[in-house]
Amino acid sequence: MNKKTRSLKRVLISILIPVLILSQAACSGKTEADGEFKPRLSTETECSIKVAGNYSNFESLESEFERFYEFYPNVTLNYVNLDDYESTIASALMSDEAPDIFVTGSWMLNDEKKKPVLEKAEVLSDPSLDIDLDCIRKGARWSLENGDVIMLPVFTRSYGMLVNMDIFEKNGLEVPTDYESFIDVCEKLKAAGYEHPIMGANGTTVSGMYYAFGFPLFCDNVLKNPGSVDALNALDSSQGEMMRPALEKLKTFVDAGYLDPKACSDEIEDDYNAVIMRFFEGDVPMMLGSGDTVSGTLKRESKSEAFSAAPFKYRFFVVPTGDDGGYFLDAVNLFFSVNKNSTNLDMTNEFIRFLTSEKELGNMAAIKRLITPTNDFSLDEVYSSLEGFPEDRYFSYQETRLNDNVNKEFRAAAYKVANGIMTVDEAVSAYGSLWE
Repeated sequence: MNKKTRSLKRVLISILIPVLILSQAACSGKTEADGEFKPRLSTETECSIKVAGNYSNFESLESEFERFYEFYPNVTLNYVNLDDYESTIASALMSDEAPDIFVTGSWMLNDEKKKPVLEKAEVLSDPSLDIDLDCIRKGARWSLENGDVIMLPVFTRSYGMLVNMDIFEKNGLEVPTDYESFIDVCEKLKAAGYEHPIMGANGTTVSGMYYAFGFPLFCDNVLKNPGSVDALNALDSSQGEMMRPALEKLKTFVDAGYLDPKACSDEIEDDYNAVIMRFFEGDVPMMLGSGDTVSGTLKRESKSEAFSAAPFKYRFFVVPTGDDGGYFLDAVNLFFSVNKNSTNLDMTNEFIRFLTSEKELGNMAAIKRLITPTNDFSLDEVYSSLEGFPEDRYFSYQETRLNDNVNKEFRAAAYKVANGIMTVDEAVSAYGSLWE
């Protein structure tokens, strides 16, 4: 990449994200007293670093490349999108053109087939690397059983609901903060003429409405009953009772008409684009989904004729299904790992050291409109409700120790109960054989 091309890219990026790259304080302990990144290698170093991943468009990473060039102008960073990433990353790491940095996921930790991939990952928690992992919030930190950290969280997500703040303001309502007020708000919205107070995608995906509505509540129940985890993971049918509190509350919402699965199916075709575009029609007070759903909102504001004609304020909140409030389930949807056999390992680690700060990780998340893995939620007002979230209702998926089979069983149970395929009792009894 020549300097003219880099300059043009800098102009384009400055147009795209003028506000996002303003200064915010970096994490303490990693940099000098003024909070700015300080190069530790020769700024004249020339080398090329390749990042491999599964995003077709990675604008936020490209912006970090440009910012890194300000310190190391002779370093070239490239991003490569690998087709069928899950199947090709292992062979890519074995090739003569192996990436220096590669995308990893938490699911890889429990997949024997991905063991060769993780064996290539450098231990980022090695003190000699001076990578300030302390700036990563508790729920976004994933480590091996021995405590080693081999994956840097880049983007995180949670599950909840987009709230049309204008509707709430117009009707003199506060966003509900607990289950009782949730019921009360839905009643008042229906009385005010909102046929569907809450909507979402009627499916069994993690971005579907049932996962956002009930899975965090289910996880809280599991954390309060840790002795159930092994049996749940083994799909022991007796553990179906752990799902009951969440399933019963879901059924209450469906029976009361606050949530209409058929209407959701008729009006929302998928759990991403259609969810966003239906929300932008402006008549849905609360739309269930995930942080991945929220990430697509900014680019679709201008694509929605309804939103363009009558824009409104919206924010993301956890769903308050608990008696004391909702549950912030912290999940990471993208990690970076460093190839320990990189031919440019020192500079690769320097880039990771640069990236690991509230400032840089925050910029990346804000551009993508995903949740930052740091503790600073101030970059995007959409996620501001998560600032200072109560610790007793905040946990990570790793803390639950649940495997993917449990995840699938809950999604299937919730879908079948909500759509009248099974009663709550039947779903509870059928635990272990629900996913088809």
